[in-house]
Amino acid sequence: MNSPKVVALNDTEHTIPTSFKRTVPLRGKSTKPREYLTKDEIGQLIDQTKKGRYAHRDATMITMAFRHGLRVSELVDMRWSDVDFSTARLHVRRAKGSNDGVHILQGDEMRALKRLKRESTQSPFMFISERGAPVSTDGFRKAMNRWGIKCGFDWSISPHCLRHACGYHLANNNMDTRSLQEWLGHKDITNTVRYTKLAANRFDNTNFNW
Repeated sequence: MNSPKVVALNDTEHTIPTSFKRTVPLRGKSTKPREYLTKDEIGQLIDQTKKGRYAHRDATMITMAFRHGLRVSELVDMRWSDVDFSTARLHVRRAKGSNDGVHILQGDEMRALKRLKRESTQSPFMFISERGAPVSTDGFRKAMNRWGIKCGFDWSISPHCLRHACGYHLANNNMDTRSLQEWLGHKDITNTVRYTKLAANRFDNTNFNW
């Protein structure tokens, strides 16, 4: 088994592209204009979580899914044993046969996770319901769509929009395709080229701003 690779990111802001379009028929909707969310739209979702009962947990879930390109099944299965607080690293356990990896955690993520851990029960799972059970994939999907409606989005959104948003955000901050492949855990690079064309020798100079 290949050892997971550590990916570190630094701080220069770029913009997610708006030219990518994808039209997909949706139940009850005419079209879906695109499959990702912009950074501003993710901020709007987080603002909506602040009006809810589990504001900190839900905002942290959105942030983690976006920054680490998590599928919803990977997100709800996150455990405290995946976090190394001493080194600010997150072990990302991928689903669907994808490659696991180790990601650097930013300072605000560390603070959010420490607070969540202080406020949580003894559950091994990071994101739990009031009953102490892990948040379900279906529950988070429904919450995402509900927050999207409250934000005024005119198309249905899903947690996978956050994974796509991560890919486009990193690509626009000059992460090359191989590095992006490692970050998202893709085994097949053809799944990665949707975000960016291969650009060698850029990994160490990737500009990034969450």
